[in-house]
Amino acid sequence: MLGDHSGLPSDRALLSQPPKTGLSCKMVLQAVGKVLRKSKAKPNGKKPVAEEKKVYLEPEYAKSRITDCEFKELVMLPREIDLNEWLASNTTTFFHHVNLQYSTISEFCTGDACQTMAVCSTQYYWYDERGKKVKCTAPQYVDFVMSSVQKLVTDEDVFPTKYGREFPSSFESLVKKICRYLFHVLAHIYSSHFKETLALELHGHLNTLYVHFILFAREFNLLDPKETAVMDDLTEVLCSSGGPGGGGAGGGGTGAQNHVKER
Repeated sequence: MLGDHSGLPSDRALLSQPPKTGLSCKMVLQAVGKVLRKSKAKPNGKKPVAEEKKVYLEPEYAKSRITDCEFKELVMLPREIDLNEWLASNTTTFFHHVNLQYSTISEFCTGDACQTMAVCSTQYYWYDERGKKVKCTAPQYVDFVMSSVQKLVTDEDVFPTKYGREFPSSFESLVKKICRYLFHVLAHIYSSHFKETLALELHGHLNTLYVHFILFAREFNLLDPKETAVMDDLTEVLCSSGGPGGGGAGGGGTGAQNHVKER
């Protein structure tokens, strides 16, 4: 074993620049108001309509990054590194970064504003340990995700960190499950809270995290293209071969669809 999976090697670390802090809720709300007026979109919490403009697709915002590194090379398995070790290290790091990114807008993601875990026209449900479907608000869903993933990545039987411990045979399927959940959270931030992220000037962090995460998932086939289709337009813009850090054409090519997901 290579030891603790709490982070990537220093030359492969992502998002080394910490998010800005010190902005009051009033300041953020004022900035969000300006963004809303500029984009002529409905305020957050309203059910999105088909013709609503997706602000995160606008070139001036989509091009923002906190680094210009080549992510397609960054996600490749290094020589002499075990595949499961690489998956474990990166998955744990992505979990911490997605959790951090969500925390920056969590005060705006409330039960009243986000009554369902929705991404555009797609709605997600949580399933408890008994397999019972649970309809919940977005903040409840995210809390379920973070608690569930935290339990997995700190379980020595699943993510071993001690010498001599082996990864379970189900490890890859568990990593895929974690990536699916993390994708839901990232997609919800873009779909419902990008204006707040923009007001906080953290869209560069979000774009960088999304590109790195998607390209890593592609490299090791960790996400079903049907799962990510809801954000194909964003993936195409951010991960196209012509974009900074991109690595090829985006998504599964099927486009976002009107349906309900049960995850």
